[in-house]
Amino acid sequence: MGNFRVLMLYPNLRTESMVPPNLALFSAILKREGIEVALFDTTNYDIPTEFANTDRLKATNLNVRPYELRQDLKTSNPYEDFRKKIESFGANLILVTATENMFPMAINLLRYVDDIDVPIILGGVFATFAPDLVMRWKEIDILCVGEGEHAIVELCKKMARGENYSNIPNLWIREKDGSIKKNPMGKLVNMNENPLPDFSIFEDSRFYRPMAGKIYRIFPIETHRGCPYTCRFCNSPAQDVLYLNMVKEKFFRKKSFEEIRKEMIFCRDVWKANYFFFWADTFFAWSEKEFDEFCEMYKDVKIPFWCQTRPETVVEHRIKKLKEVGVHRMGFGVEHGNEKYRKEVLDRAYTNELVIQKMKIPYDYGIQYSVNNIIGFPDETRELVFDTIELNGKIHSDTLSCSIFVPFHGTELRTMAINKGYLHPDIICPTNSDDSVLKMPPPYLNNEEMKSLRRVFTMYVKFPKERWPEIQEAEKFTPEGDKIWKKLRDEYIKSFLCTPDGDIEKINT
Repeated sequence: MGNFRVLMLYPNLRTESMVPPNLALFSAILKREGIEVALFDTTNYDIPTEFANTDRLKATNLNVRPYELRQDLKTSNPYEDFRKKIESFGANLILVTATENMFPMAINLLRYVDDIDVPIILGGVFATFAPDLVMRWKEIDILCVGEGEHAIVELCKKMARGENYSNIPNLWIREKDGSIKKNPMGKLVNMNENPLPDFSIFEDSRFYRPMAGKIYRIFPIETHRGCPYTCRFCNSPAQDVLYLNMVKEKFFRKKSFEEIRKEMIFCRDVWKANYFFFWADTFFAWSEKEFDEFCEMYKDVKIPFWCQTRPETVVEHRIKKLKEVGVHRMGFGVEHGNEKYRKEVLDRAYTNELVIQKMKIPYDYGIQYSVNNIIGFPDETRELVFDTIELNGKIHSDTLSCSIFVPFHGTELRTMAINKGYLHPDIICPTNSDDSVLKMPPPYLNNEEMKSLRRVFTMYVKFPKERWPEIQEAEKFTPEGDKIWKKLRDEYIKSFLCTPDGDIEKINT
């Protein structure tokens, strides 16, 4: 396409260390059209920032097994490197994909190169659910609402030919007079028509990630897009609402097993994957026939994998089959331990007894699993957090996480928090491991209380109740509290997180 060049920007602050499959897919789509592609990824930069390092916080708060990923971070100036990359590559378009928490870093980078005359397009979930807010930043020339596979190809073709591109579906265009042209959304993408992902744009070190205390060469495999459930803390349900309203299509859909298998074999044989991470909000969102087909297909793949689902979707015969075909770990979203709150506020209607029963099944089959929990929801009290702690104490998970709630754009709970006066409508949220952005009055949790409970959450769950007074002292961010916390943390690692052989795998990347 006449040497048209697209530079993709991934403004990551080690908040998401897994290779993003959307960038690999977009690179493949663009290259299929004869477009040159390069990536500027900030993940491996040693960037001083007020934002949290999610990997470090997970390890600190005992959410993962100890591991050592020896990785030399880049110490050069990312802003200067970004400028050099634009100039050396000769970019005709800069494509930015940024989650909500990445957006401030994206803007900082774009401001630094504002004197370079290259159009900027931003896409992703944040752009989709906060388009008017995003377009307040003059650095953004074009914004993609919804899926971008079709829109980006059409945009590049028109730009390369010097044609007007102001009418492309899904795109918001900043006109020369400053006005915003808001085009309607187009039809959904057929996932089965997408090419195999192009992982060549990433540095090789990006593929190595910890799992259960060991380091694997992990590749993401997209199986579903969207989610059939309606959790109010998640923005996946809003995708369905958006597409049903705009184009009368349901966003949630599944990739064919033929395409899934082709992608797995490609990653295994070409990219030397030794672990798969199934990119699906709810892995069990398959019919019985579909699930059986997946298991039959996977028998020949012979690579360990991780997947996540909801407790109520667990049935014994599915767990048994996953065990037979090579599941290594699973993740389950329990989120909250108070049945009434979970149903009325989070829209998750199942009993604690059901959770306990369902979580016993993977345990009985010897499958390691983690449980995800969230604290700091609107109107949450300390007492409600302890309901979640109590429920986790009855579950045999080998690891568990505790995140602070984030009211991302597109979630029902964000609207609830705004309506209650806990959140300014224009707040851009950091990652779910940072401080809370909610400002709630007593008796509801404040930010310091959330942080205190988060750092000892796993201790309350795993240690016997007679030690709870000691753990409560460890909640305090004081010299004495820190001393107690460190002692308990060392004991916890030794008691609950050591691998069977007691080793931590090390790898240079």
